[in-house]
This record gives sequence, structure tokens and C-alpha cells, in this order.
Amino acid sequence: MAAVLETIGLTRHFGGLVATNAVSFRLEQGARHALIGPNGAGKTTFINLLTGVLSPSEGKILLEGADVTTLQPDARVRRGLARTFQINQLFAGLTPLETIGLAVSERLGGGADWWRRFGARPALVTEAIGIAERFRLTDVLDRKTAELPYGKQRLLEIAVAFACRPRVLLLDEPAAGVPEAERHDLLATVAALPRDVSVLLIEHDMDLVFSFAERISVLVQGALFREGTAAEVAADPAVRAVYLGEGDDA
Repeated sequence: MAAVLETIGLTRHFGGLVATNAVSFRLEQGARHALIGPNGAGKTTFINLLTGVLSPSEGKILLEGADVTTLQPDARVRRGLARTFQINQLFAGLTPLETIGLAVSERLGGGADWWRRFGARPALVTEAIGIAERFRLTDVLDRKTAELPYGKQRLLEIAVAFACRPRVLLLDEPAAGVPEAERHDLLATVAALPRDVSVLLIEHDMDLVFSFAERISVLVQGALFREGTAAEVAADPAVRAVYLGEGDDA
């Protein structure tokens, strides 16, 4: 299957520290893919390289075959690469409807004129409400974001990224801070997105990872350590030894 996102020898140095070490990685079209690894493995650095927050020291990043290595983050979003963060980046004073509407209007070039365009164009409102329905936000549509339960805030952040109509959606610990009872529902909502959206998930909760991911990459000390199906990675004794701390004491 064709890769929608690919890295070739991607490397990032911070002084003498190699945070990302010659990572060659493929995210296939329609993937539900997880990136895991112990603390300090370089997972968030890798995502920051993919999205343009950081520039690589070496290597290339290809999005649908086009070299985007030097593009700024906003240009990558316009090319179809969207992300969420470990800590949400939402506007506390806006409602979910306003927040999603802003994202839709921005995608269509509304910019600073977003509210007038949003109110005057029923199609924008219809799209925003449709996205809210997909992410189970219709019951809180007119509440201020600051008042929402944290699980709803995380769903809203993913909804905003989805409103950009991404080809690739990068989720950096989307269930962090979400009550345990709501975590699986959150990931099930993401897994049910259309298959023209390929998803790369960073997550520490292994129950969530193995319930969501069809393919898993393991990053250790900035390098790609193992990769395979969820079943292959779960059964790999080297992964258990490095990531889960299992194996012989000797």
C-alpha cells in the first residue's frame, strides 16, 4: 500500500544529543498506527519534526510523495497534515460550535472575518455541526470550552484538527488526563474516522494502543527499534524487555 507520510533517515541533534536517529518510517494510506516507546525515546520530538515545529539535522519528510521537509507548520496543515498536542490548545472562552466554526472558516480562508462568514454562510454552520456530531459534542455545543469535562475538551481538540480536512492526523497522547472510563470511547471515535484520514497515535496506555492500532512502531533512544502488526509487537520479547521492563535479570 502507498505511504501517505514517509521519513527517510530523519535525524535531529540537540548539541551532542541525538534525539531522533536516522528514522525511516512509513505511514500507509488509511492507517491506524501507533508510535510507542519508553519515556525519553524521542516520540514527541519525532512528531515535532513531522509537523515542522522542529527542523531536522538530516533526512527528508515526504507527504503524499512531495518533499515537505522545509515547509512551515501552517503550510503542512494546508497540505493535509494536522496534529493535536499533549496539552490542549483550545480557546477557553469559545463554545465548541464557535471553535469548530473558526477552524472550518480558517480552512476556507475566512481568517479574522471568521464570525461574520460563519454566521452568514449556512454551509459552514452545517459542516461545523456535522463535525460536532461525529465527535459526540452536540450535547455541549453552546457551552464555554472552559466549562466542558476534560474528555469533551480532548474530543473538541481532535474535532478542530479534523475540521482542517487532514490526510494525516497526528495525535500526541490524546487520552492524557481523560478519565479511564472515557478513554476507549475517545479512541473508538478516532478509529471510526473515514479511511481517507490516516492516523498516527502516540500513547502510553498500552491497553488503548493495542485496542486501536493495526500497526505499531517502537522508538528507543531516538531510533526505530521494532515495527509490525499489533500482534507481532505484543509478542516480541525484545519489545517487552525494552519497553515493558520484562526479561532476564542477567
